[in-house]
Amino acid sequence: MPMNPTRSAAFSLLSAVLERRRALDEALDALPARIQPRDKAAAHRIAAAVLRRLGSIDAVLEPYLRREPSPPAMQALRIGAAELLLLGTPAHAAVASAVALAPKPFSGLVNAVLRKVAADGPSALEGLDGARLDTPAWLWSAWHAAYGPKVRAIAEAHTRPAPLDLSLAPGTAAPEGAEILPNGTARLPAGTRITELPGFAEGGFWAQDAAASLPARLLAPSPGARVADLCAAPGGKTAQLVATGAKVTAVERDAQRAKRLGENLARLRMEAEMVVADAIPWAAERGGTFDAVLLDAPCTATGTIRRHPEVAHLRRQKDVPKLAATQAGLIEAAAGLLAPGGRLVVATCSLQPEEGEAHLARAAALGLRPDPVRPEEVPGLEGAITGEGALRTRPDLWAERGGMDGFFVARFTRG
Repeated sequence: MPMNPTRSAAFSLLSAVLERRRALDEALDALPARIQPRDKAAAHRIAAAVLRRLGSIDAVLEPYLRREPSPPAMQALRIGAAELLLLGTPAHAAVASAVALAPKPFSGLVNAVLRKVAADGPSALEGLDGARLDTPAWLWSAWHAAYGPKVRAIAEAHTRPAPLDLSLAPGTAAPEGAEILPNGTARLPAGTRITELPGFAEGGFWAQDAAASLPARLLAPSPGARVADLCAAPGGKTAQLVATGAKVTAVERDAQRAKRLGENLARLRMEAEMVVADAIPWAAERGGTFDAVLLDAPCTATGTIRRHPEVAHLRRQKDVPKLAATQAGLIEAAAGLLAPGGRLVVATCSLQPEEGEAHLARAAALGLRPDPVRPEEVPGLEGAITGEGALRTRPDLWAERGGMDGFFVARFTRG
């Protein structure tokens, strides 16, 4: 059977993530230009399905394997199993395509194993504890310690594709069929292609998870206020801040990510001062000059597994303290940028308390005063306000609406 371009691309994506430890979006961007956009989108769907349910898929395959075959053969098996068990692909097409992907010495094995999986069909997943199998043990333990029995709902939320969330430019109507969430986000079904929506090219909206829209909303700068957006790429929060009428300086250390931020702002017909620099030394030079600062700090991103399922397989427990230390340095730098009475919002898209709640004491040591989130500022999420007045969202919140990313958001003022 000739190599199918969609499955071949999915194979490349999985190999990049699981063998070379690349982010899925980076791997997608690196696919050859000759691959059609629809094939890329379909390949992403297959690869993401494998990554979401990797533990369950491997548990189904394991009884038919005396030992794990080579990584390329294993990726072919996983793709075939995902198509058979999760994506509703006809058995003959799923098996034949996977066999074509497998290295020749393993084609017979792939054929035999997937025929057995096809015979059972989706029922092969019944009886498996998918939430546990699909969650790395260290994450399950950490989330159980932090959230107790809610860990299961969090893990189950990660098994479902995330909907497309849009933030709307001022004066723009939501696309037809969108649900307007309590925070103002326009939500469309998973799999919706943003570039095909009317109004995309004209800059009417941008992709941004509902939870990701909250930090900028809570900063709420006044028109004309001087605002620094640190670690700004890809630019969703920058756009929110510009839309308030604030004078925004967007700081991003990675030149490629800064370029994408600029391109996104250009499509949205928005302007901000762009600075390509490490935020810590840059802040030391610009201290005390901003009315407000938004710091969306680099983190393990474990709150975004719904949208980036590879995060569960790329991150390691040892990453948490390293990134928490980076965040602490950035918080100190951000505090130094504030003029007296200025407001700081710190956010991380992580479910790990070391990257969220633990920073409250550090902020206090810097002389920052907590500015508690008020219930009326987060309609529908009043229960996500912590006892300290910060905001903690989780993937299982708004489950009936499709969930949201996990974020920690805290707000402070400088005396």
